[in-house]
Amino acid sequence: MIVGLSVLVSTPLGVLAGIYLTEYGDTSKTAEFTRNVTDIMLSAPSIVLGLFVYAIAVAPAGHFSGYAGSLALSLIAIPVVMRTTENMLRLVPGSLREAAFALGAPRWKVSLMITLRAAKSGVITGVLLAIARISGETAPLLFTALNNQFFSTNMEAPMANLPVVIFQFAMSPYQNWIQLAWGAALLITLTVLVLNILARVFFREKVKS
Repeated sequence: MIVGLSVLVSTPLGVLAGIYLTEYGDTSKTAEFTRNVTDIMLSAPSIVLGLFVYAIAVAPAGHFSGYAGSLALSLIAIPVVMRTTENMLRLVPGSLREAAFALGAPRWKVSLMITLRAAKSGVITGVLLAIARISGETAPLLFTALNNQFFSTNMEAPMANLPVVIFQFAMSPYQNWIQLAWGAALLITLTVLVLNILARVFFREKVKS
């Protein structure tokens, strides 16, 4: 639930920001500032982003929550999606845009329905990379969602999550807990692997059709 909500937040924001940087603000100062901020967020340690969300969301609320965890993971995923979208859109030939403009299509429709469609496989790959990046993040969740010893679907309270469970179980002196930590790590790895395989199979079938 935490990862899913962060993907729902970061995907549209990252894609729209990538479209803006490529199609509208290629040489503007706002685009340059956005790229600089994105580079800082990409290079910033995830624990720093977790502390930032703790300061703006957890501390004022007075408690940890799944929403705060999703916000922290979104700050990690947005730069990945945005940079990937920008790079993929720059690979679309300019002649494709010129042909659409020649037919009288407005700029927003060319951006969303022509260039974005042409680069959709690369954009979705960027989203999958973002999911792979945030699925194993532990430090931001320690300061935001924390953990819960019981299964809970309440996003307004501390929530159990695999990365923190792996951290706690791996540090325990109990052998069965350490084995569970290895199992949880394998589960995350297999989940990311299955997502990538499904995406590749889906797009290969689309290309063949």
